Amino acid sequence: MRPHEIERALERFLHKVERPARYVGGEWNSVVKDWERTPIRVALVFPDIYDLGMSNLGMAILYDVINRQPDMLAERVFAPWVDMEAEMRRRGIPLYSLETKHPLRAFDLIGVSLPYEQLYTNVLNMLDLAGIPLRAADRRDDDPLVIAGGSAVTNPEPMWAFFDAFFIGEGEEAILELARVAHETRGLPRYERWRELAKIQGVYVPHFYEVSYHEDGTIKEVRPTEPEAMFPVVKRIVPTLPPTPTRLIVPYIDVVHNRAAIEIMRGCTRGCRFCHAGMVYRPVRERSLEEIVSAVEALLHNTGFEEIGLLSLSSSDYSRVGDLVREITRRFRDKHLAIGLPSLRIESFSVDLMDALEAGRRRSGFTFAPEAATDRLRDVINKPIPTDELLAVADEVYRRKWTTIKLYFMIGHPTQTVEDVEAIVQLSKQVLAIGRKHLGRKAQVRVGVSTLVPKPHTPFQWVPVADEETIWEQIRILQRGLRGPGIHLSWNNPRETLMEAFLSRGDRRLADVIEAAWRRGARFDAWGDHFRYDAWLAAFEEVGLDPDWYARRERSLDEVLPWDHISVGVSKEFLKQEYLHALQGAVIDDCRDYCYSCGILGQFKELRRQVADEAWGCPALGRGKERQPVAPRPIPLYVNPEMSPELAEQLGPRRPQRWRRLAQLQAVGQEP
Repeated sequence: MRPHEIERALERFLHKVERPARYVGGEWNSVVKDWERTPIRVALVFPDIYDLGMSNLGMAILYDVINRQPDMLAERVFAPWVDMEAEMRRRGIPLYSLETKHPLRAFDLIGVSLPYEQLYTNVLNMLDLAGIPLRAADRRDDDPLVIAGGSAVTNPEPMWAFFDAFFIGEGEEAILELARVAHETRGLPRYERWRELAKIQGVYVPHFYEVSYHEDGTIKEVRPTEPEAMFPVVKRIVPTLPPTPTRLIVPYIDVVHNRAAIEIMRGCTRGCRFCHAGMVYRPVRERSLEEIVSAVEALLHNTGFEEIGLLSLSSSDYSRVGDLVREITRRFRDKHLAIGLPSLRIESFSVDLMDALEAGRRRSGFTFAPEAATDRLRDVINKPIPTDELLAVADEVYRRKWTTIKLYFMIGHPTQTVEDVEAIVQLSKQVLAIGRKHLGRKAQVRVGVSTLVPKPHTPFQWVPVADEETIWEQIRILQRGLRGPGIHLSWNNPRETLMEAFLSRGDRRLADVIEAAWRRGARFDAWGDHFRYDAWLAAFEEVGLDPDWYARRERSLDEVLPWDHISVGVSKEFLKQEYLHALQGAVIDDCRDYCYSCGILGQFKELRRQVADEAWGCPALGRGKERQPVAPRPIPLYVNPEMSPELAEQLGPRRPQRWRRLAQLQAVGQEP
């Protein structure tokens, strides 16, 4: 169908579907270019509904970067909700872009954002709606190139068959290179198009790699088959954060985050061992205070939003966060602007910052994520927040009349015991008691609990996921303990945890499982009321694979992992060392204080010449910074009694403090 035919068809039935404004476009600040006069055309696809995709800052950044180019256009495509999909299929309407209503297959490049694994079946559904063959090997030479990027593609293997290529890393610069290759090679044999893609740094063309397996099912070897195929494929980073978009699209309807957002800092130096983003988005780069304040001014003028979200993995770790909040509050006091700091760390959250936020924010509550409720377990995950410090912060929050504290915890950590789970109840009640002391019954504590999914490229990538019955028993402990007025508990479905685990930790054999699950009706897997666990189990049975083998199996430290040929800049040796530290309960300090040789220096040392010293939060990359060793804290030896004999043998009698000292010596080029 042509664009005008799609528009006429939409007029006949949009009034019948839920929230029709999701499907019409035309919002304030959307960019509509002349299709005929703009040769390079990119569809930016978010494989979930408009309400979620319009809150994705990464997509907004790429939309801005591409549309700034005079010879390029970028248009948005979101997954239609089930009622809209049914109408489109019944009427033969292909998946189309919001800006000009062109069918998806009319674009040169389809760039798919994959921030989490539960979107995989939605990708297949959208390709099918667009009339594009699901598998890259089945597409015609003049079909668009379909490329994925985002956090979930740091293990691209489960989706390898459905994409022409994956982009690993930060795409603000590379998206322009990808778009030009897609346009210039259109019509050439697909294999030749893949060759051109493979020449771009950070691009992984899975069809140029061969995987062999041992008899036990583990990977024997991943081998490149073409000279253009990089090995390993090293992620791409931007040395200096590009200008933040200041003409954000203003939706017609409420979306998940109705606010203007600015990324104030990228990366994190804390080193939490469960945190995928904290590992893969290294090194830290900050925007200047002046740049952020100027962007706030432009955003308010161009959008009219009444809230600004200052985003990063750890917003309170921004080096001038107090000055920033005070300056925004002073500059825009007359606009009654709400300031959102959605990622606060207790250990860097000061009374001064609280006072600054109080002047520029509607008083509601704060969110903290201690992740574990005992000092011992927080040492295991390398998030060493003393309980006394957490309670002191809670006291300051409630004393200033903020009514709600949200606490996020995880269950399923390595070495976790029943006592660690019961401590979540005790700590939450202690926080509520502090609130009651200051506010009476107005005080609220909201407790969110999720289950650890050990992600690729983290120190916990070798850890098995807890079994379903164990997870449910821990949830029942929390349900019994966290009852009564003023305290609210939420948790995730253990079966959804299992699905996320086998998708994030799988190899390329899972492509057949994903397609089989989609054909059995799986889609919108992140939506609890649409999650089809039965479809996934049937798909595994059909293909002849075991989901538990992928999710609940402890990996040996010498095993070839499905994502080992993808480098995010953090070395496997560093991750292995951190895993051993975790099992011993050893803490390493914030690497702003000292470099622990995670590997970023080796991969990206040339970038040191491209940026100013103060832009980096990484001492290995920032030139001329003093790197003084941090004295290791005394931590008792802790060995998990359920540890496998093989892993116990690798640990041996060594103490974690010894390993830390070895890391310090190696970081400065000394021999122990």
